[in-house]
Amino acid sequence: MAAVTSPETTPQPRVYFQTPPGTEDEVPQKQGRVTVKYDRKELRKRLNLEEWIVGQLTQLYDCEEEEVPELEIDVDELLDLPSDVERALKVKGLLADCFKPTDAFVAALLERVRGMQKLSTPQKKGEVTP
Repeated sequence: MAAVTSPETTPQPRVYFQTPPGTEDEVPQKQGRVTVKYDRKELRKRLNLEEWIVGQLTQLYDCEEEEVPELEIDVDELLDLPSDVERALKVKGLLADCFKPTDAFVAALLERVRGMQKLSTPQKKGEVTP
């Protein structure tokens, strides 16, 4: 019968990697993970709003999603504007080439945007903003 050896009593072989002499390659150090804190609830609201906007635009332009003209309805930019009147003017300006009435869409969009927060740059976990 063969003797059973345990890893604690028998030294295990180790392999060491060395760079050949004359090369100056540095061994890359393992980088630490950065944990970023996102407001998931606000991100979900934003995603739902963007999906709603795409659906509404396909109805307004009476076409498929891929055929909707390239419109940049920037929610953060709308939130930066001081009043709903200015927001409405901004959106109506973007929809100038739409032949269907856009007032209902603009009113519904402003209602949905009203309770939203501006998305800021993600922060490291534990970081406090002023």
